[in-house]
Amino acid sequence: MLARTIESLGIPTVTVTMIPDLAMKFRPSRVVGVEFPFGHNFGTPGNDELMLTVARAACQALEEAGGPGYRLDVDVEWPVPLETAYRTWHPPVPSPIVAEMLKRRQGG
Repeated sequence: MLARTIESLGIPTVTVTMIPDLAMKFRPSRVVGVEFPFGHNFGTPGNDELMLTVARAACQALEEAGGPGYRLDVDVEWPVPLETAYRTWHPPVPSPIVAEMLKRRQGG
């Protein structure tokens, strides 16, 4: 992980991730978990309040972590139902690799 390399230089890091359980397997120093869709670690574009909430949680993690393995989950729900959000982010035509994966999943 890049964070580990940065930490080895004496610079503290925080990993903000949508998959904190997986991130913890790599023993990062500090993890902030968010239940947000991929690519939106800090929230929806233009939602300054939500972004600030996540940034404050990251600062809190920097203050509180005593060593590797610290985890703080942000208790904030995504402002749009996730099922709706996922549909709106996907292109109408899947990329070639996604199309192939869907084809294989359907037994084709």
